[in-house]
Formats: sequence, structure tokens, C-alpha cells
Amino acid sequence: MAKVDPDNITRSSAAHDEASAYLVGGVNSPVRAFGVVGGKPLFIASGSGATITDVDGRSYIDYVGSWGPLILGHAHPRVVQAVVAAAHRGTSFGAPTEQETTLSRMIVERVPSIEAVRLVNSGTEACMSAVRLARGFTGRSKIIKFAGCYHGHVDALLVDAGSGALTLGTPSSAGVTRSVAANTLVAPYNDREAVAQIFATNGSDVAAVIVEPIAGNMGLVLPADGFLSTLRDLCSRHGAVLIFDEVMTGFRVGLGGAQVLHGIRPDLTCLGKIVGGGLPLAAYGGRREIMDHLAPTGSVYQAGTLSGNPIATAAGIATLSELNDAVYRDLEERSEQLADGLKRGAEDAGVAVRIARCGSMLCTFFSDKPVTDLTSAKACDTSAFATFFHAMLERGIYLAPSQFECAFVSAAHGEDDIARTVEVARESFAVVARS
Repeated sequence: MAKVDPDNITRSSAAHDEASAYLVGGVNSPVRAFGVVGGKPLFIASGSGATITDVDGRSYIDYVGSWGPLILGHAHPRVVQAVVAAAHRGTSFGAPTEQETTLSRMIVERVPSIEAVRLVNSGTEACMSAVRLARGFTGRSKIIKFAGCYHGHVDALLVDAGSGALTLGTPSSAGVTRSVAANTLVAPYNDREAVAQIFATNGSDVAAVIVEPIAGNMGLVLPADGFLSTLRDLCSRHGAVLIFDEVMTGFRVGLGGAQVLHGIRPDLTCLGKIVGGGLPLAAYGGRREIMDHLAPTGSVYQAGTLSGNPIATAAGIATLSELNDAVYRDLEERSEQLADGLKRGAEDAGVAVRIARCGSMLCTFFSDKPVTDLTSAKACDTSAFATFFHAMLERGIYLAPSQFECAFVSAAHGEDDIARTVEVARESFAVVARS
């Protein structure tokens, strides 16, 4: 990878200037902007395997992976082949196809808690629909969520949110009305007592608890021992629906997701990213008793013209077909090597960091204290992260431009990629130490 001179990124800079004339902020999603770390975002021309190439012709080892979906890497041949073949058959029908059934069957077979599924277009839509379904099923109005967990940009859940909302310093978005926010009860992540207290006060009105079982939108924050089981117990005791938002962790930390990893069975699960193989597709599913409340069999309405799109389902089927125990073993090995290398590099440079990892998801927190919730995540040194980010970028490593996002290792990352990343990280931590 050639070293990048940030002052000589000409076409990306010009492309961003042109985009800003037509797109708000020059981007179609706030997390793509470099506002927090400084500078202008790179414009990407292509991707192959573990690398991406910008419009200036510079290549980078990529740990964003389209924010998680590309577990097989960029332009995986079987995924591309499936997408091309599907496009030749037709891009959209607005009518049932057998591919929708095939992908849904694959999801049901791999996620034990899901007995029936509904395909949608985005993680936001999956979470929004799951919450509506929980309310319709229980006849209740209130939802419990956790500070720093991001479940998409739906009004009811954009309260104390993570991801881009956290990065931009606006965890409660303008435009979210007080009446909507009033039905969203927020607890600190990993705080079992706080959740129990909310149930003690509002138990008969709580329709659902929605949670990232492994939080990935305030950086990577792992659930404390007993946290998820407490949520399961409280929901069962009070007749509330437990919703696991596995948009990020589904098929990323293992075939059955975080719920299999931790041995907890939610009532509903939201999936996205990997299930679409890099195309716009998501899903929610769960107990048949609950899912049958959806129209056309029930009274909870949700629809979408492009839901189950044939090109997206083709990409999802091709991706899930490639995932097996051997792939996950390799991902675990590579990710552990990367995490260990980052830790050693920081220690050698005298830079305080905490490395959080679960499977092929990881995060480098610039902090000398454990990160267990939103408060401790926000205490991290974001200035040090920005320095680290640019030092890595200049040396050909592409990370998410925020302290509060995860890095993703793909099956396309080889030993040489990991070794190069560790070497560059050592140099970059040294830059942070001198700054």
C-alpha cells in the first residue's frame, strides 16, 4: 500500500466539493463524513477482497466493509455471479419469488429463536417494524431501550442513540416529538438494576425491550455477565417482548448470532447487513405466535414494494451459503491476531487503549478504563483517535472515521493484511504518543 499524502488527494476532494452542491453535507449518510476526525471523506471507486481503491487510485486495507455486511470481502465472485444472474432475470417484480423463501428458510434454519420471518429493506425498517409488532401483540405502548444503542433513524428509537447520532453530538435528534419520546424509556447499557426499576414502575405498560445484545454503535461494548439473562427474565415475568437487534451481530459473531453465543432466546430478532450480502436487505423474525400478528394474517400492518427484492435476496443467499464453521474459525484467528497486535503496538508506544473484540468485530478505545456503557465510551479521547485515524489512513489502512464505530475483519483479510495493519498501527500509535 502506497503511503497517502492527505494534501494530495485531488479527485476525492473535488468529488466531495461537487457532491456538496447536490447532497446535504456531500454524503448520503452522516457516518460517511469526516466531520469528527477532520478532513474530507474519500470517494471510493472500487473494492476487491480486503481492499478498496479511491478515485485517486490509492488502495487501502479496508476494515469498514460497508459497515459490516461484507463478511466475505468486496466483490466476492459467487456473490457477484449471483447478483448478475438475478439482474438478468429481472430487477424487481413486487410479487413473490422462490428466492425469498430460500433466504427466509436459511435464516430460520440458522437462528434458533426465529420461527417465521419478514424481509424488509434496511435495519431501520426491521427495528421499526419489530417495535410496532411488539406493540400490536401486547396492546401496550412503552419501549425500553439503552443509551448508546442505535436501532436506526426511526423516531421512537432515536433517543439517546449511538452510531452517527452519537458521533455528531446529537443523540436525541431534532424532529423527534415529545409525545414519541415519552413512550421510550432509556436505561444505561449493562445496568440490570435500572431496567428492573423501570419495570417495577411501568411493567404493565412495557411492550418490549429492544437491545443490541453486543453493542456496536458506541464502539464495541460487550454485555456484562447476567445482563442479557436479566432482560430475558424481566420480559418473561412482565409479559413484554424481548427484541434483539442483531443487525450488526447477526451472522457476524457466528451463524446464530449473539443470541446463540450467549445462550439467550429473544422473542423477536432484527437482522440486516450480512443477510443482504452488501445489498439493501434486512429482516425481522421470531416466535410464530407473534409473527402471525402481521398482515395479511394479523392486524399489524407493514409493507414494502422492494421487500425481498430478487437481486438483494440473491446476494444474501450467496453470502450465507459461503459461511460455515471453517470460515468463522479463520475469522476468529485473524481477528485475535489483529487485536493482539493493536494492543502490543499501543503498549510499546505508551498509549492507553482498551481493545474490545467479539469474533470479527473489534474496537480500539482510547481510554485507560474499561468501557461498559455510553458514559464510559464518551469519556474516551476522541482527539487521540482522530490522530490515529489519519495516521492509519495516510499509511493505507481504512478505518471508520469515528471512535464510536467498530472495525470488521472479513474472510478476505489474509495473514499479510493483518501483519501490515499491525505494523502500520505501531507507527500510528507512535504518532499519537508524539502529538
